Amino acid sequence: MIRLVIALALLGLAVSAAAQTGFTPDAVDLAAAKKEGSVIWYTSTPVATAQKIATMFQEQTGIRVELFRSGGSAVLRRFLQEIDARRIVADVLTVSDPAAAGALIKRDLFVPFRPKNFDKIRNEVKDPRGHHVAQRLNVVGMVARTDKNLTIPKNWTDLTDPKYKAQLVMADPSYTAIQLMIVGTLSRKYGWEFYEKLRANDIMIVQGHQQVSETLTRGERLLAAEGADQYAWVDRKAGHKVQTIFPADGTFAIAAPTAVIKGSPHPNAARAFAEFMIGDAVQRLFPGEGIYAARADIEPPPGNPPLGQIKLIAVDYDQIEKDAAALKKRFNEIFQ
Repeated sequence: MIRLVIALALLGLAVSAAAQTGFTPDAVDLAAAKKEGSVIWYTSTPVATAQKIATMFQEQTGIRVELFRSGGSAVLRRFLQEIDARRIVADVLTVSDPAAAGALIKRDLFVPFRPKNFDKIRNEVKDPRGHHVAQRLNVVGMVARTDKNLTIPKNWTDLTDPKYKAQLVMADPSYTAIQLMIVGTLSRKYGWEFYEKLRANDIMIVQGHQQVSETLTRGERLLAAEGADQYAWVDRKAGHKVQTIFPADGTFAIAAPTAVIKGSPHPNAARAFAEFMIGDAVQRLFPGEGIYAARADIEPPPGNPPLGQIKLIAVDYDQIEKDAAALKKRFNEIFQ
């Protein structure tokens, strides 16, 4: 597996080598795709954004998108259960789990495909052979209510301070792949003692980042011990008093790889849809949804800093792939 470690300098300045040497995209047979008539998409893309993408594609091509949307870990479980049962249902897979993407490449489950605009995607978040390419980047730090006289933490380790007792909420790594990346990284950086102290601080565990957002906006908790900026951005736009905190010890930028599934029922529609997701319409949609696009030529969400101005934590996806089951087990032991 190619290690997809996202580094600050590279994210800020990445220029595709393919663009420099001349890039010829793989062809898409749109007529054949339209004849197939539909594409089945398994994804952890935020539900409202996923539905917009599906609707845009249907309106542009006439090809129906059958959407299965859940948390990244849940999507992968369903996909792998079907594969192990020798059933290929999904045509396209998009989940925020670069570690799993590497494992699936090893199982020869993805079609190499480098469509139009592949050369505009940051090098660090795509497989050079085209087995997967990032659809978007998930920027994750902490999120705090700003109308409750809360002391704003600066570092991840600040969250263990007893003054935050019964004020914290966090997602479950068994449900969302993004949280698995964070738990795998922070447990190595600060030890499991970090999570044991969060448990002692009476942290609330919810399914995914949407539930984290809802818990904050309802006022049930005041501080997301890790929160997705895209949800906080939408909440701010809706008038909620929440602030994304980019910790001094580093913020996460987790890619959401998209792949075309080998042997899928609608291979041409799958290629057409995968190409569509890194095209202008979708990539320019993301900033208005509070999401950082995967393409280096797209501006950040309005009001947000460019990635090059955010200190990022490198993620060892190879190690997390190896440790995934153990990480979930240890987390569940602490928070059961």
